[in-house]
Amino acid sequence: MNPDRLLKHFEQISEAPDAIPRLRRFILDLAVRGKLVEQNPEDEPASELLKRIEVERIQLVDTRDLRNQKEQPFDEEQFPFTIPACWRWSRLAQIGIINPKNYTEDSIKASFVPMPMIFAGYGQPNQHEVKLWAEIKKGFTHFAEGDVGLAKITPCFENGKSTVFRNLTGGIGAGTTELHIVRPILVAADYILIFLKSPFFINTGIPKMTGTAGQKRIPRDYFALFPFPLPPLAEQHRIVAKVDELMALCDELEAAQAKRERRRDRLVAATLHSLNNGYANTEPGNHLTFEENARFYFNHFPRLITRPEHIQQLRQTILNLALRGKLVHQDPNDEPASELLNRIEKERARMVKKNEIRKQELLLITNDGVPVDLPKGWVWCRLQDIFLAITDGDHQPPPKAEEGIPFLVIGNMRNRTIDFSNCRYVPETYYTGLDTIRRPQKGDILFTLVGSYGIPVRIPDSRPFCVQRHIGILRPSKQVDTGYITNALRSRFVFEQATTCATGIAQKTVSLTGLRKILIPFPPLAEQHRIAAKVDELMALCDELEAGLITTASSCRQLLEATLYGAISVGNL
Repeated sequence: MNPDRLLKHFEQISEAPDAIPRLRRFILDLAVRGKLVEQNPEDEPASELLKRIEVERIQLVDTRDLRNQKEQPFDEEQFPFTIPACWRWSRLAQIGIINPKNYTEDSIKASFVPMPMIFAGYGQPNQHEVKLWAEIKKGFTHFAEGDVGLAKITPCFENGKSTVFRNLTGGIGAGTTELHIVRPILVAADYILIFLKSPFFINTGIPKMTGTAGQKRIPRDYFALFPFPLPPLAEQHRIVAKVDELMALCDELEAAQAKRERRRDRLVAATLHSLNNGYANTEPGNHLTFEENARFYFNHFPRLITRPEHIQQLRQTILNLALRGKLVHQDPNDEPASELLNRIEKERARMVKKNEIRKQELLLITNDGVPVDLPKGWVWCRLQDIFLAITDGDHQPPPKAEEGIPFLVIGNMRNRTIDFSNCRYVPETYYTGLDTIRRPQKGDILFTLVGSYGIPVRIPDSRPFCVQRHIGILRPSKQVDTGYITNALRSRFVFEQATTCATGIAQKTVSLTGLRKILIPFPPLAEQHRIAAKVDELMALCDELEAGLITTASSCRQLLEATLYGAISVGNL
């Protein structure tokens, strides 16, 4: 591998999803295919190594360590990939002892290794506890210094838990029963470990696991008899040394990547904090206005934002600025919001008189109850002050129908839209029998009340449907810009209030009473229109940035593959 070539491109390829873990897996995969180090024609070929291993095996047949095993020849169709000419296909059962037993005095101290003390990462040595051999010799898996262990149970096998047992007290140990063990004969234990951690061995084994969900295990025969690519012994040691070197390089790259991401996160957080708190630069001599600084930050955010959580933070910053009057200019000629509330109250009174809605209890707002001062012309109000009605779906279980009127549940509200696919249906008579307010109409806002509560969705058309009782129906006055109100409901400011009033243990539920009391900053109608338009513009920018992250990740993934195959190859060792 040419480390300089990899480092040259790493700033780009590190943006690929799981770049470092994929690099680690790629190294292991090349190692067991004979593509990580050069072959040396002077090495003793693997065919001769197998002969020497067989001699050792014959000497062990009459001992308690090894039972005589019938040789199982290979069918060439079983070979999963091509290996170098000096290598040979073998099996762990051919080059080692499978699941050996230890025989020693009960009084000696030995190592005990439970599953949590075996790790998935390459180069992470197992830990152990010291116990008397008499305490652990029965009911546990045996192993000795230099043996290789593989976790056979899900999800440990899939995660790559395996180890070469070293530094064992007394040279022997026992541990979790969820292990397969091989005691190598004239083969480098660390090379076997590389094979057991390789993505090819693990991915091929996953479909072969047996047992019930949560208790699936890799069979002994897969461990013992799966084709094992055996290099010459000298090359095994070179492979292990090269893998150790490259994994150390991965550690350095991972540390550099983490440092860069922490620095970027701090910069993003500081930027958003500046915008959220109404200032952007407090350095002496800085005379830029807030709007100028905000424009500067928004222009540079595409270079700062690298992860989806950055986009979410930016969206919430936009909404926060919108609710504080920091997103668009105020116009002193706009009609004050207090006059707008008076018209809404008159509209509500007319509807109460016609028995279309119920009269609401007046909820006063004290100066102590408002979080921050608002721009001139704005007022603090509660949600019930700007909605003609706030209710939810019918509390009675609805009748079912094969076709008719869609009946939506929380699962039908996804990604800020209404999803009518896979929805239930109710008879039309049920729908027409509902109170008018419980029949959602165009312009209403739905608001989830249970579980994933706090998700608002504005109804875009006049399609008839009804909703379950866990969805709130908020009918705004025609004197209100529903775009502004919907964005306000999406803000963290409103979500935190909903969280405060949510009750329940198994499922948090926002009551209608709590929903009606939520405070909201209310600007003049003309400014609501301007804010809604600006938020739509900036959210479209966020959508572009989000799409760009996906495109960048795909490009980085392609560059990663190309760089890996170019940097780690026989010609660039």
